[in-house]
Amino acid sequence: MRYDALVVGGSFAGLSAAMQLARARRKVCVVDAGAPRNRFTAQSHGFFGQDGVPPLKMIADARAKVLAYPSVTFIEGHVTAAQADGAGGFTVLLQGRDVPLSADRILLAFGVQDGLPDIDGLRERWGTSVLHCPYCHGYEFSDRRLGVLFAAPMPPDHALLIAEWGPTTLFLNGNNADALDDEVRQKLQARGVTIEPGRVVGLEGAAPDLAGLRIDDGRLVPIDALYVAPRPRMGSPLAEQLGCAIDDGPVAPMIRTDMFKATTVRGVYAAGDIATPFQNATLASADGVFAGVAVHRSLVFDA
Repeated sequence: MRYDALVVGGSFAGLSAAMQLARARRKVCVVDAGAPRNRFTAQSHGFFGQDGVPPLKMIADARAKVLAYPSVTFIEGHVTAAQADGAGGFTVLLQGRDVPLSADRILLAFGVQDGLPDIDGLRERWGTSVLHCPYCHGYEFSDRRLGVLFAAPMPPDHALLIAEWGPTTLFLNGNNADALDDEVRQKLQARGVTIEPGRVVGLEGAAPDLAGLRIDDGRLVPIDALYVAPRPRMGSPLAEQLGCAIDDGPVAPMIRTDMFKATTVRGVYAAGDIATPFQNATLASADGVFAGVAVHRSLVFDA
């Protein structure tokens, strides 16, 4: 079967796009590898009508609703390769499957995976007491002891934002003592942010909870939650395989798209965390809605 559109990635962006295409009565195939970025957290917050719901449940519920449309096919698997088919469409290969899939359009929505600092005890707390977004998880740690691990691309004055939720310590992590100019240091001190220059060697406590950060001089600084800046990387090499232009974003590489979510390769679209500097489940879903509509319009007007 040849599909009108093949969506690579079945999380917030991909399923939102597939819903629009399904409602336009187009044949859609969604391929998903089952590793959404936010799978490590127990609850998603700030999402319209879904505050506090586990993200995996949100995805499962959304998938069921999309699959209620008869024109939608869902495949669990990894897309290993994609290429133009010479007839205005594309073929993709799935791991463990001999027969390729074909489609007139491809929507890339495979998301990103977070690269975390290599500090003992950090990874097993990711999504519970080691966090990235205060709007997603800050309220749950209101007035508790908060830490910010300074690392590019997060600027040191990011600690001013975290201090909105509770008493905050900025950990310069040893090698960044010169990163604070006098103006930033004064702002931090005025907001009551403690500055810890020592190098962090480990996180301690009964994981996934956090009791404190161990400094290289042996001290334990009590902390209940630590905010870090992960280094996102694309969850698939498909954009490069297809020849899509990729730009340096403020926090990670991004697939270049126009206002209609079209990449630099005709017939290939991208949505979600791989195509926007603002990475958040709500924004990924909204990006997917727009991309799904744009793909449908291209099938109508560019045929």
